[in-house]
Amino acid sequence: MAELIEQARRRIAGAIYESPCARSEYFSRLCGIGAYFKLENLQMTGSFKERGALNRILTLSEEERSRGLITASAGNHGQAVAYHAHRLGLEATVVMPLPTPLIKVANTRNFGADVRLAGETFDDATAHARELEAEHGWTYVHPFDDPQVVAGQGTIGFELMTQEPDLEVVVVPIGGGGVIAGIAAAYKAHRPQTRIIGVQAEAVPSMRESLAAGRPVTVERRHTIAEGIAVKRPGDLTMGLVRELVDDIVTVDEEEIANAVLLLLEREKAVVEGAGASVLAAVVNDHVPQAKGRRTAMVLTGGNIDVTLLSRIIDRGLTKDGRLVRLDVCVKDRPGALAALLNLVGEAGANVLETHHERAFTALGLNEVHIELRLETRGLEHVEELIQRIAGAGLHVRRQTEPEPWHEH
Repeated sequence: MAELIEQARRRIAGAIYESPCARSEYFSRLCGIGAYFKLENLQMTGSFKERGALNRILTLSEEERSRGLITASAGNHGQAVAYHAHRLGLEATVVMPLPTPLIKVANTRNFGADVRLAGETFDDATAHARELEAEHGWTYVHPFDDPQVVAGQGTIGFELMTQEPDLEVVVVPIGGGGVIAGIAAAYKAHRPQTRIIGVQAEAVPSMRESLAAGRPVTVERRHTIAEGIAVKRPGDLTMGLVRELVDDIVTVDEEEIANAVLLLLEREKAVVEGAGASVLAAVVNDHVPQAKGRRTAMVLTGGNIDVTLLSRIIDRGLTKDGRLVRLDVCVKDRPGALAALLNLVGEAGANVLETHHERAFTALGLNEVHIELRLETRGLEHVEELIQRIAGAGLHVRRQTEPEPWHEH
């Protein structure tokens, strides 16, 4: 495999961006490691998938190319095939699951592919793509379980060795297993002492379960914001390589992934999708003890996140940190009561985003009104100060997300 990776490196050179490997001072201090990010989210189509897709297309025969290409994808591989097929003057059809983020569907179409939506999962889309392959005679470009695809993804490993020769740990997301298989093959051939750690979403731990079973197994797919690694069954080729070459596999939950997306946005100014952020989620939450005190690279595999999902992640994170809060306040239903409350909030240094009066659907007295405030604050301590100030003015107040009783003076 190492020789295939070297051939792939030469083959795709000039058509693929050699993404930076950037050191993060913030996460180095936070995690007690030497933290580096391999920024594959900066590729033309927003993910590492271009490497394997292009390498596979370039190794097809002229006859295979002329028949047209077809693939199944959770989003990123489809964009990669669409972009490079169009660049090379080839026809491409991409089958995606119905829940695929709109940004990935739109981008794939914009890159020139015929997009078909089928099924609820990647595996459903794969089954439909295989039917179309048989019906039309198109050439199937597998997203991960193909030696030339794995070799293309493995070029990341060679780049890392050149950019940061002294890396001791490399942390990589796992879906079907193509990218970690390629990176592990590159490292174990040239730097076998470097530890390769895989990360899966707890909702779809197919590679981990398959390794435990000793064969590829299909796991039940639960919802995950890391749809790029939500593969129910790993590849036969990739599982064999992972079993042989990868040192450990860990899992992360949805809250950890969402928090990592927000951390990357705030601290590194990097827009990264859930699958890519899973590696930081694992390191930040101490699931990778091998990284402690060591120079560790985390491969941020993609940045194609739906903006509506990103907005929800931001709001959820701000709420968790106490920087976005909703307060319920009971005041007398008389002129000036709302103005007095808002003055109190303003004097406390909070910013009012929304207010809502509720008179009908409440158990309050007829001379009282329930006011809901949506506020920007400086954090949890500021929220507590604000609650105490409002309660100190003789008003009933509670934070909506808290199960505690009403605070009053």
